[in-house]
Amino acid sequence: MLTFSIMTDALSSLPYPQMVEKAKELGAEQLEIATGNWSKAPHMQLNTLLESADARQEYLGILEEHGLSISALNCSGNHLAPNAMGESHMSIVKKTFALAPLLGVHTIVMMSGLPGASAIDSHPNWITTSWPPENLDILDWQWRERLIPSWKELVKRAGDSKINHIALENHGCQLVYNAQTLKQLRAEVGETVGMNLDPSHLLWMGGDPRSMVRSLGPMIYHVHAKDVRLEEGIWQAQGLLDTQPIAAYANRSWNYVALGYGHDLSWWKEFFSVLVMVGYDGPISLEMEDMTMDQLTGVMKSVSVLKAAMPRVWE
Repeated sequence: MLTFSIMTDALSSLPYPQMVEKAKELGAEQLEIATGNWSKAPHMQLNTLLESADARQEYLGILEEHGLSISALNCSGNHLAPNAMGESHMSIVKKTFALAPLLGVHTIVMMSGLPGASAIDSHPNWITTSWPPENLDILDWQWRERLIPSWKELVKRAGDSKINHIALENHGCQLVYNAQTLKQLRAEVGETVGMNLDPSHLLWMGGDPRSMVRSLGPMIYHVHAKDVRLEEGIWQAQGLLDTQPIAAYANRSWNYVALGYGHDLSWWKEFFSVLVMVGYDGPISLEMEDMTMDQLTGVMKSVSVLKAAMPRVWE
């Protein structure tokens, strides 16, 4: 049965105990907890929990008191960036892997990472077209010299930490961003790596998440419930490659929105049904980044759509 999880950054305005209480009030059964990197990790002191068994007991106790469990730890960032940020993000990844077994967690959500275009680059470089021809040479170097060696090491580290699943989010500006690139990485590093399928990102890339579900099937290890709206009258003229700041939502070709504000209830019903068809029975983790409404309003609006769309009965 699909379970209802909340990605804790969706309730970042609330301190940890109140966040847990609100998640329970909303009907959540699990939490996907951010540990750092691109998240400010408002609900987890990573170093404290690594160092103190008492702190871990207290932390888990608050969850148990409200009947919640952890669906995954999320350390999304760019650990392959060829600079100090990459080193910092890799440190958080390693600490998250070390903490997971201490909390009884066996799934990590993160991103594949994106290196530079060469050994002398100091910034990441995302290749999105096969022309000019040197683009393919860059892409081959990124995979062969950076992505595959790094992920072979991370998969080994995951095994040592009893982490069964690493769910890579299909985010832009990453080397793994769709079904094909996930399969390509799995062929090199094994089945520990699967997909954290976030429909919002594939939608702004012009794809169809329902088709991605059918393509990946058992390779899906975690799912985000997050919506996107393509802005009528803008995207048709500008296309979907939009470099305007997320906060400039009135002028963008697309925006992250609360569930139901981009795709209607029938779309979400079909999406969840297709997940069940391919055998997925894991967490559906609500993520909310709609800037046109306050955070709690967006979460509550999204929860109403989520509960109406998921193929299950709520107590």
